[in-house]
Amino acid sequence: MNVETVIKSGATEAAKELYGSNVSESLIQIQKTRKDFDGDYTLVVFPLLKLSRKSPEQTAGEIGERLLESLDFVESVNTVKGFLNIKLKPAFWRARLEASAGDKSFGFAPPTGKRFMIEYSSPNTNKPLHLGHIRNNLLGWSVAKILEACGHEVIKVNLVNDRGIHICKSMVARQKFGGDETPESSGMKGDHLAGKYYVRFDREYKSQIAELTAGGMTQAEAEAEAPIFVEAREMLRKWEARDPETMELWTTMNSWVYAGFDETYRKLGISFDKTYYESDTWVLGKKIVEEGLAKGVFFRQDDGSVWIDLVADGLDRKLLLRSDGTSVYMTQDLGTAEQRYAEYGFDKLIYTVGNEQNYHFQVLKLILLKLGYGWSDSIYHLSYGMVELPEGKMKSREGTVVDADDLIDEMIRTAREMSEKLGKLDEMTEAEASSTVRTIGLGSLKYFILKVDPVKTMLFDPKESIDFNGNTGAFIQYTHARIKSLLRKSNAAGFPLDSSGAEPDKMEIELIRRLESFPETVALAGENLSPALIANYVFELAKEYNQFYHEHPVLREEDSGVRSLRLTLSFLTAETIRRGMLLLGIDVPDRM
Repeated sequence: MNVETVIKSGATEAAKELYGSNVSESLIQIQKTRKDFDGDYTLVVFPLLKLSRKSPEQTAGEIGERLLESLDFVESVNTVKGFLNIKLKPAFWRARLEASAGDKSFGFAPPTGKRFMIEYSSPNTNKPLHLGHIRNNLLGWSVAKILEACGHEVIKVNLVNDRGIHICKSMVARQKFGGDETPESSGMKGDHLAGKYYVRFDREYKSQIAELTAGGMTQAEAEAEAPIFVEAREMLRKWEARDPETMELWTTMNSWVYAGFDETYRKLGISFDKTYYESDTWVLGKKIVEEGLAKGVFFRQDDGSVWIDLVADGLDRKLLLRSDGTSVYMTQDLGTAEQRYAEYGFDKLIYTVGNEQNYHFQVLKLILLKLGYGWSDSIYHLSYGMVELPEGKMKSREGTVVDADDLIDEMIRTAREMSEKLGKLDEMTEAEASSTVRTIGLGSLKYFILKVDPVKTMLFDPKESIDFNGNTGAFIQYTHARIKSLLRKSNAAGFPLDSSGAEPDKMEIELIRRLESFPETVALAGENLSPALIANYVFELAKEYNQFYHEHPVLREEDSGVRSLRLTLSFLTAETIRRGMLLLGIDVPDRM
C-alpha cells in the first residue's frame, strides 16, 4: 500500500462529497510535511478553492474533518494557511515497519513484462580499461540492477570495438617495434601490452608529422601522409579483405586483450549476458547501407564514399562508408542495432556512452527512422559526463590515463592502510582482513563514482573516496557492519525481533518514513536511470540511523517492547542498506 496514494484517494472522495463530483484527482496535491510543521503528509488546498468558494483555512478544515472520519489511521490534522497537515497514528507506522521487515522483496517491484537491453563498457582492443571505462561499467551495471529491481527483464551487453583504424595503429606498432614480445615474456597483461603499442604509434606518428611539416607540408597534409599512418590505413584495408597475415596478427593481439579485459571485469564484479564484436556487425552495417542506397536514403559521392544528408533535419551530412569502402562506427552501430532487435525485440535499448557521443546517437536514431525501423524510438543514449583528475583530462594515446587495474589496486591498498590505522582489522584473520579491505576499497571506488549524477562531469580524487565519515561508501559499509554486530549480540542474548509491543516515538517514525521511501526511490532511479538517487538515499538512511542509534539505546533498553521495536528498525535498516548498495554493485561486510 502506498500511503500517499491512499491519502490522495481519501482526500479526493472528501472533496467530491463536499464540493461536487467534478473534483479531479489532479487537483489533489499531497506532499511530505516539512520538518518544522506537525504532520506526516500535507494536502495543498489552493487548487480546490474555486470549487469550495471558501477560504483556504475553511477548505482545509472541512477536508480534514472528513479524513479523520474516513481514514482510521489518521491521528490528527492541523491547518496552516492553505496547507492541511495530516498526522498518522504511531500504530500505523509500527504496522508499516512490521510489514516491510517481513517482506523479502521489500523495495523491489513485481515483473512488468518489459524487456530492456543495456550496453556498457564497449572497449577498444588497442588499450586497457581506464578510469573513464570504470565510470561507464559501474554506471551500466548499476542501471541494469536498478531496472531489474523495477521489475523489468534486463539483458546486459557489451560491444567490443575490435576493428578499425585505432586497432590497426597498435597492430602496426607491434609489427615495427614489438619483436617477439608477448604478455608472458614482458610480464604485462595483454591489454596493457596493446596499449603500450598504441602509445608508441602516437609518438612515432607525431615525430613524422613534425618532420613533414618542417619540410613544407601543411598540418592536414602531414597527418594524412605520415608513413606510419599510411601503413595503418593499408592494414585496415587488408583486414577488411581478410589478408591471412593481417588476420593472424589481429587474432593474436585481440586474444591478449580479451584475457586482460576479463581479469579487470572480474575485479570490478562486472559481467554481461552477451558480447557483440564490431568485427562481426560491421558486415551487417554495410548491408544496411547498401539497402539504404537502393532506397535513396543514402547517396554516393564521386570518390565512392557513402553519405546521408540530414541538413533538412537540423543536422549535417554523415559519412557511412569511406571512399576505400571501409566502414565507420555508424556503419557497425546500424548493423548491431538491427541484429539486437531481431534477437531480443526489446522495449528499450540503452547505450551507456559518454556525452561526447550525444550527436552520434541522435544521428543513429534518425537514420534508423529514415530506413523504416519503427523501433528506432526505443533507442536511448544514457549520456554521462567525463571523469577528470585533479591534474586534468586523460588521453589514452599519450599514455596519461589512470589505468583501471592500477586504480583498483591502489584503492585496496588505501583501504588497508586506513583500516589498520583505525584498528578495524585487529580481530580479523589475514584472510578476513584481505576480504574486508577489498570490499571496502572497491565499495569506496564504486560509491564515489556512482553518487554523482550521471550527466555531470566529475572530479575523482582517490584520497577523498575512502573515509569512514562523510558521504562515502566506507561510511555506509561501516554503518551496516555496526548494525549486524548489534543484531548478533541481540540474537546471542535471545532478544526477539517483535515490534508489536511498543509505539514508535518521533525519531523512530522519521526513520520508518525514510525506510518506507526506499521502493519509491528505486522506482524513481529506474525512471531516471540514475544510480545517484540510490547512493544518496542509502547515505541519508545510514546517517539518520547513526543519529537514532546515538540517541536511542537498543540493547541497553530495559523495556522489552521498545527494545524489540528498535531491533526491528535496525534489522530493516541493515537490510535496506544491503539492498540499496547491491543495486550499486557494492558489497557490505558484516564485520569491520
